[in-house]
Amino acid sequence: MAMDEINVKLIRSARRTISLEIDQEGVLTVRAPYGLDRITINDVLRRHQPWIRKKRQEVQRRQELSCPKKFEDGEKFLWLGKEYPLRIVARVRPSLVFTGERFELAASSRVYARQLFESWFKEQARLYLGPRLKEMARKTGFKYQKFRLSSARTRWGSCSAGGTISLVWRLMMAPPEIIDYLIIHELAHTKEKNHSPAFWWLVEELVPDYKEKRRWLRVNGFRLKL
Repeated sequence: MAMDEINVKLIRSARRTISLEIDQEGVLTVRAPYGLDRITINDVLRRHQPWIRKKRQEVQRRQELSCPKKFEDGEKFLWLGKEYPLRIVARVRPSLVFTGERFELAASSRVYARQLFESWFKEQARLYLGPRLKEMARKTGFKYQKFRLSSARTRWGSCSAGGTISLVWRLMMAPPEIIDYLIIHELAHTKEKNHSPAFWWLVEELVPDYKEKRRWLRVNGFRLKL
């Protein structure tokens, strides 16, 4: 079953209504009741074509933006929420420099570009995230034991039972207000260990628009990588 080059997967169950979902690969999943005929299902698909096309375009854009960096001249890199171009320059040292307006990579070091960028981002994360966490803990009254820089792929941060707060170095690509929200999120876990209503109440007290910050991460989080 296909429509306008979109793969469609039909799943029948004991449900009473039809639902449409498009996954990260662009596959449209139609969930429908057992006895619903194909004519009705196709009619629903036709009526939802504008929504389907819009979601498909979003998936395509996401796939394009999520491709690994090639470290080519003119390529854009995120730093604290803003994009900066990369320039390949004819010099030997230093290998990688951020001027405030662009990144400059020595042509002779391009073969090591990914390692150089990752090392640079990790160093900046140590200089920024640790002090920022300490400052926000002081302002809010939360207490933690220590800070750890993380390379986790499935979460942006964590707070252990012993009070160690870990933050992912790739957060340095996010806007400062997103970083601050995630720091508050983990600090709140020093008092509320799970995502209970009490936890979210605590977060909202300090970040009233936290839902917007979470939405930003859902939409843009895939871009925070090299």
